Amino acid sequence: MMTETLTLGKALNLGLRRALERDDKVLIMGEDVGKLGGVFRITDGLQKDFGEERVIDTPLAESGIIGTAVGLAIRGYRPVCEIQFDGFVYPAYNQIVSQVAKMHYRSQGKVRMPIVIRIPFGGGIGAVEHHSESPEAYFAHTAGLKVVTCANAGDAYWMIQQAIASDDPIIFLEPKRRYWEKGEVDTSAESYPLHATRVVRAGTDCTVVAYGPMVRTALDAASAVEDERSLEVIDLRSLSPLDLGPVYESVRRTGRLVVVHEAPSNLGIGAEVAARVTEHCFYSLEAPVLRVTGFDTPYPAARVEEDFLPDLDRVLDGVDRTFGW
Repeated sequence: MMTETLTLGKALNLGLRRALERDDKVLIMGEDVGKLGGVFRITDGLQKDFGEERVIDTPLAESGIIGTAVGLAIRGYRPVCEIQFDGFVYPAYNQIVSQVAKMHYRSQGKVRMPIVIRIPFGGGIGAVEHHSESPEAYFAHTAGLKVVTCANAGDAYWMIQQAIASDDPIIFLEPKRRYWEKGEVDTSAESYPLHATRVVRAGTDCTVVAYGPMVRTALDAASAVEDERSLEVIDLRSLSPLDLGPVYESVRRTGRLVVVHEAPSNLGIGAEVAARVTEHCFYSLEAPVLRVTGFDTPYPAARVEEDFLPDLDRVLDGVDRTFGW
């Protein structure tokens, strides 16, 4: 076992480095990913070590980045595209849902799209408009795409490598406000499949499901009330496909479920989880499945974003409400 303590951002950098070393068909491309090393320095040092033909600074044109990646994938490359901020992905949305997601099906399996699209997502960094979006539901709803998100350094290191090695197109969501949080990374062996849910804290009284930046919030909530209630915290990790087996197993024991995410509640990931859990665990539920989410409004100005984002108190309020039934 080889363990290092790394920030989530550094773990992503190291995972990208390993993928570049392993396969010379892997390319990294995006705005400022080369000389600058990315806005968040996730690709820092990679162009210096692997050259400008493999770590490519692109024009400021998201649609062009993804369109170029489609052509590269057809020619046998494995492009890793960075969308600088979540809100900048929409100019590329047509390319992603019409080409990247459909090409394998349209070609009757003859053409693969081994493309990873990295998107720093979510709020909490005091940014201006278009820099704090949570677009995951758009992509999880799109047949032909897989969608994953890491919540800690260990998962960041392995999941980015697993995504790059996959022959399927993958939207890789990175919780930008967690880039600087440190965690233990075992670099000696892959320990978990890419599309598998993980129980990150065992509990007996209520199940709390989260993903990406909200996993830390859910864990903090569980710690805050550990003398009163035992909360089981589950990290989805994969949003499409969803691996809800561990969630069903947990809910059948606890009888209660709260789903937490930053995105608005309307037609969000939480709604899908709630529907499936209700179908599979109806007779085990002691209360309705509740959601703790961002509000159904455009993302607010930075000075009030803390009122928009789910926090420890809102998560615990959701838990309390499940015990009122």
